[in-house]
Order: sequence, then structure tokens, then C-alpha cells
Amino acid sequence: MTTRQPPTPAAFGHRMAVFGTDDDFVAAALPFLGEGLAAPGEPPPVAIADPRNLDLLRDALGSDAKDVTCIPHTDWYTGSAANAVARAASYLTAHAGPGGRIHLLMEPVWSGRAGRSARETTEWIRYEALANLLFAPMATTALCAYDTRTAGPAVVAAARRAHPDTDVYEDPVRLAAELDAVPLPLPPAGARPLAEPHAAAVQVWAEARGLPAADAELFATAVAETAAALAPLDGTALLWGEAPACVCELRSARPVRDPLAGFVPPPPAGPEPGPGLWYARQVCAYVDIRDDAGGATVRLQYA
Repeated sequence: MTTRQPPTPAAFGHRMAVFGTDDDFVAAALPFLGEGLAAPGEPPPVAIADPRNLDLLRDALGSDAKDVTCIPHTDWYTGSAANAVARAASYLTAHAGPGGRIHLLMEPVWSGRAGRSARETTEWIRYEALANLLFAPMATTALCAYDTRTAGPAVVAAARRAHPDTDVYEDPVRLAAELDAVPLPLPPAGARPLAEPHAAAVQVWAEARGLPAADAELFATAVAETAAALAPLDGTALLWGEAPACVCELRSARPVRDPLAGFVPPPPAGPEPGPGLWYARQVCAYVDIRDDAGGATVRLQYA
């Protein structure tokens, strides 16, 4: 598989605001949105935030509120971190100005999915770090809003390392590698080996483990397409878990190396990694990749 070279930094602005009161939120958000409203030739700024905070913004903006697009963050952050990447890319394509110019105020749902476990939090910090590479070619300006009343000090400290405007910013590739340095738990002793991870076989297994037919089909397709992208496989696939947390582990004879694998949709005839990892990141709650001297272990968890 090819190793993606980090793109040359462009005009993408990735800022962070930390607040602990309603007044602090408004004090951070208003100048940012005002900057977007004043930018010549730029589309209206967008505020993606807690509905309560959106109400605060509308009151503070007054007559300017009509020129700001407000989106409840529970409507935006509806799936995995990879889903958030895809949604942002799609929104920029449809609504941003030339070169991706637009101001986005973004408040993750830290009191919901993003903060419900250390495992989930790790995925969202990875998303924040890799955003610096994924959106580097875009002239987008993003302000990520962190409410200490919901995010908590550990989350805020980790997020600071993913934002270039802080004094603890880390290189995204290095930070992602640090997150991936934690070994994966060993598969359970009762994991089912599957010599050929064909979609039909995986779907039958997943339905037997309690996944509804439609979910089982999505998971099975993710497994089959990932297996194709990772070929040649090294050994058998392993399946374990019960609905909704069905898991498949695949072993590739080649390392993946690319920290953005699966976050960027491949061109129709592009090189590996192919559509499998992109599809898997959209469908599965977690996609863990661990490279080693002999290849790569890729673990998919549906939910």
C-alpha cells in the first residue's frame, strides 16, 4: 500500500475555544462568526452547536442572526468520527466558497456519543488531529468549541494537542501513532475462524449473533470490501461478539502505513487502500489498524 505524504499546509484554520460558562461561549463565538460575516465573497458562517448555545447565539447576534446558518450538533454528529469527516467534506463541497472558504463553529456532542467512553473519545481526538491533514488543501476556518462542563479536563487537554493554535500542538501523524500504540485486546478464545471472509458467510454469522438483517448486510459488506483492500490476507479472519458489537479481525500480509487510510474516498481506479476501508469507516463504529513488522492487523467493530 502507498504511504500518503502529509499535504503542504494551506489556508485551513483549525482553532480551539474552551469555555465553562454561557458568557464565555458567546464571547468566543461572536467574534469568530463576525469574522466570517465580514469576509468578502465568503458564504454565511455556520454554527454547529448545542441547541441551547444556538439560542444564546441568536440572541447575541440580533439582526445578524439571519445571516448565520445554525445547525443543532445532534443533527450533525450522528455517527462515527469518520462520518463527521465525510459530512464536513460533503458540506464544504456543497456550500463553501472558492477553495473551501467558509467559517465553521463546531461543538461536538461531548455529553453524547463522543464522550461516552474512553474508546469513543480516542476516536474523536484522532478525528481532530487528522482534520489538520484532511482539510489542509481547503481555505476553511474552523473553531472547535469545548465546554468544560461536558467535555471534562482530560478531553480538553487531549484536544489541545490536535489544534495548531495551542502551545501543546502535536504533529497529527505522531499523535495518531501515539493513539495507535495502545495494543489491541486479544481476541476471545471462542472467536470463530473464517478462512474466506466472504460477505455471505459473514452475514449469516452476524444474523446468528443477533444483528438485524440490514445491519448484518452492512457489516458483512464492510468486512468483504476491507478484506479485498488488504489482500493478500495473512491467515484466517476471526469473528466474535454479540449484537450490536459484532467484531471481525483481518490480518494483512502488508502494512497499511497511511494514517488517513479510509478517511479519504479513493478515486475510482486509485491505488490501495481501496474503497473497503472507506466503506468500513462509514459503516462501523470502530476501525482499528495496527501495523507491525509482518504486516497489519485490522479490526472492525460494527457498533
